[in-house]
Amino acid sequence: MTIPAFGLGTFRLKDQQVIASVKMGLELGYRHIDTAQIYENEAQVGQAIAESGVPREELFVTTKVWTANLGADRLLPSLEESLGKLRMEQVDLTLVHWPSPNDELTVADYLARMMEAKARGLTRAIGISNFTIAHMQQAIDAIGAENIATNQIEVHPFLQNRKVIDFARSQGIHITAYMPLAYGKVMQDEVLQRIGERHNASPAQVALAWLLQQGFAVIPSSTKRENLAANLAAQKLRLTEEEMQQIATLDRNERLANPDFAPKWD
Repeated sequence: MTIPAFGLGTFRLKDQQVIASVKMGLELGYRHIDTAQIYENEAQVGQAIAESGVPREELFVTTKVWTANLGADRLLPSLEESLGKLRMEQVDLTLVHWPSPNDELTVADYLARMMEAKARGLTRAIGISNFTIAHMQQAIDAIGAENIATNQIEVHPFLQNRKVIDFARSQGIHITAYMPLAYGKVMQDEVLQRIGERHNASPAQVALAWLLQQGFAVIPSSTKRENLAANLAAQKLRLTEEEMQQIATLDRNERLANPDFAPKWD
């Protein structure tokens, strides 16, 4: 199964805001929508999709199981609840949103339940998110790399997460980059601005093109139609090898998603 390289993220978007963003995105041509149980917007995402008129088979929908729902009695029922909110019989991809805090539950334990969710047809594919190298190794040992559709991690020019990406690549595990625009911080960067001027593109488009050229999927979010359209247009931008190298020098290990329950990062 191939994950569409360009998706629409919905983190931090609520209520009417997320409905409008998803509807605009679908109108503009987005076909990959990313949500999660903890975003508390699955019902609104489902409403926007239902009202858009886009056939379900044209869409790729991802949700994520929250840490409180990884236990034996919660994982499958919580995914069924997600499907009810999304108004779908099946999602395309379900991710473990974060490793179990302090590894209270083993990776093998909850990934076995994720495989059961797939076997039951609740999800076409399963994957992981925010997994370190150690957690990825445990996941591979538990279910095999071929059953891990992606590791969704924070990647942008200021956090290039190279160790995790190199390990994932060595195991044949795909990467999805979340927060690809670093909450808009890319717009202020002079290197990205200069490269953008050369291509008649915005720094945001340059950052997205840089990620896409490395073979990652990206899931930027926006509530503005012009930004949604501009982000999508980044797929047409081709950076030179020299420009790719210039962006590689911007890494400063600037992590934006780092909750207190996060694993020990590589």
